[in-house]
Amino acid sequence: MELTRRGFLKLTGTTVSTTVLGSLGFDLSPIVAYASTMKLKGTQEVTTICPYCAVGCGIIAHVREGKLVDTDGDPDHPINEGTLCSKGTSLKALSGDINPLRLKKPQYRAPEAKEWKEVSWDWALDVIAKRIKRTRDATFMVKNAKGQVVNRTDALASVGSAALDNEECYIYQKFLRGLGLVYIEHQARI
Repeated sequence: MELTRRGFLKLTGTTVSTTVLGSLGFDLSPIVAYASTMKLKGTQEVTTICPYCAVGCGIIAHVREGKLVDTDGDPDHPINEGTLCSKGTSLKALSGDINPLRLKKPQYRAPEAKEWKEVSWDWALDVIAKRIKRTRDATFMVKNAKGQVVNRTDALASVGSAALDNEECYIYQKFLRGLGLVYIEHQARI
């Protein structure tokens, strides 16, 4: 065996590094990993698509008694082959079954109030609809300064939800365009 100067330096560096790390208590021997299946025992696997962006990564949702238990990347999916980005990995946080901090009812804080209060969905949606209608009616522009028909409002904008799939985003933007909005963005890119 012929040892070059570069090979000697590599061998010396590796030997010194291993000795130092070993003396500091690092165990460099290979370890055997055992998968824990207890959490997923008795769950049903349901395949779905990640809702965060238009890539369409495959997700396996593990469900027990109608409640989400865990999510994983789908190794049989041709797009992501089991890998997930940080958004896809955190998908299970969307579920109130797993994340106890997720709000399940709307909350409202009145002007100058210090506390949020829980309100009903009907009340919240009525207030939102009235404010959108009032703003749209007050700022709707049928023609611009040149006399061209534009039928729009510049007072409202939308930053869409990254939790919508492509079809839901399409319907949502059609609804917004129907209201006359021109400033429409999607959150997946933010």
